[in-house]
Amino acid sequence: MSPAVTVRPARAADVAQIHAFIVELAEYEHAGDQVLGTPELLADALFGEHPAAEALIAESGDVPAGFALFHATFSTWECRAGLWLEDLYVPPSHRRAGVGGSLLGALAAIAVQRGCARLEWNALDWNDPALRFYAGIGAERLSEWELHRVSGQALRRLAAGAFGLNILGVLSTRPYRAS
Repeated sequence: MSPAVTVRPARAADVAQIHAFIVELAEYEHAGDQVLGTPELLADALFGEHPAAEALIAESGDVPAGFALFHATFSTWECRAGLWLEDLYVPPSHRRAGVGGSLLGALAAIAVQRGCARLEWNALDWNDPALRFYAGIGAERLSEWELHRVSGQALRRLAAGAFGLNILGVLSTRPYRAS
């Protein structure tokens, strides 16, 4: 019989484990070489002066069994906040033991408690086990939406106004707050 799964908010002491899970997830997604973040950057993002994200840790007994990292979003159509699940990972040794469902259930409870309009995330189109799991919990697959990203040099070029944008007065000294 497996130990019960518990989910709790991450603590600063969990950063090394969360980062290790992030690396494992990236390797599973065939993108291990794309992990550029460090435990120090993660600690600042989760627990620094201006946190950009939050995390949950699942434990089976006293053993870390997975994590979910999320941040706030906003729906203009509903004029309400939402939550974006950036990453959820359960190591193979803890899969099919209720860990993923426990993490998503806890995250859904946070969304409901905060009055969020929705909980959203992306999944890779080839990750059939995850897609089946998400369908099984009632998640709606929004195939008509295409993810877009601007990063690296393209992000810097856009920010520099290379596309003829007039951004005077847009920049603020107000710090970003995730929640």
